[in-house]
Amino acid sequence: MESNFKNKKILITGGLGFIGSTLAQRLAKMDADICIVDSLIPDYGGNNFNINGIENNLKVNIADVRDKHSMDYLVKGMDIIFNLAGTLSHIDSMKDPFTDLDINCRSQLSILESCRKNNRDVKIIFAGTRGQYGKADRLPVDEKHLMHPTDVNGINNIAGESYHILYNNIYGIRAVSLRLTNTYGPRHQMRHHKQGIINWFIRQLIEGQTIKLYGDGKQIRDINYVDDVVDALLLVSCCEKTNGEVYNLGGIPKNLIELVETMIGVYNKGDYELIPFDDDLKRIEIGDYVANFEKIKNTVGWEPKISLEEGLQSSFDYYEKYKEHYW
Repeated sequence: MESNFKNKKILITGGLGFIGSTLAQRLAKMDADICIVDSLIPDYGGNNFNINGIENNLKVNIADVRDKHSMDYLVKGMDIIFNLAGTLSHIDSMKDPFTDLDINCRSQLSILESCRKNNRDVKIIFAGTRGQYGKADRLPVDEKHLMHPTDVNGINNIAGESYHILYNNIYGIRAVSLRLTNTYGPRHQMRHHKQGIINWFIRQLIEGQTIKLYGDGKQIRDINYVDDVVDALLLVSCCEKTNGEVYNLGGIPKNLIELVETMIGVYNKGDYELIPFDDDLKRIEIGDYVANFEKIKNTVGWEPKISLEEGLQSSFDYYEKYKEHYW
């Protein structure tokens, strides 16, 4: 697969964030010509330390994807765009729906318009989310499952994804969407829990805090290690069969008690307790979620390879070593 990316001009939006920087680390080893764009808005996850060791192998442009003039310039000549910029907080989207709308809808349309006017030959990979489905009607959830999200973020991600598929179908801008599930691993922001509970649990265990689980702790989550997600992004980006398609990612289903007990086992210490839901969280809780990822497996051969124990150990080791850059 490495030969597909050697000397290719690649733009990563949100590239100083969790998944974007891990992707950049991988592409740098493949001698790709990488440009990162990131707004570095506090709390969104961008972190200059995430590109530690590859700073000289890429360009970084501090810009907001909502800035049309910047994007008009940045998309020119690119072979591939990994469009990972966006917000993921279910809670924030309910408290401040217009910012979520701006970042997850307007900015996506702006990027696609820039491509339509300046680079119709590009391949663009959009990062969607399991939150688009809302509460599952059946498990496992496949791509034909109805989407009825429980929060504003899920609705706006549906729109963002739909814009990409529309521009593929109408303008021939090759686009594909991956609906990501709960992703964890190194380079995640660790200052708050709004973008992923698994990494927040990792911080709590490292700090010796008791992890608090809402409800009965039996809610099932589908879990992917970040390196497996990067594999999926790379595979769909260099396969023409993926154009105009949407794919679920999926992984290891665990209920939250099982997950936390596994984490405590890997870290060799820690504790948890069950607490009642507060009303705001209860209203947007999706219940159990398990993805059917047969479609992407059948198309490009992707399936998760990293075991939960292996991924957790790697994550604990990383944050123990570099926590000064994340806490």
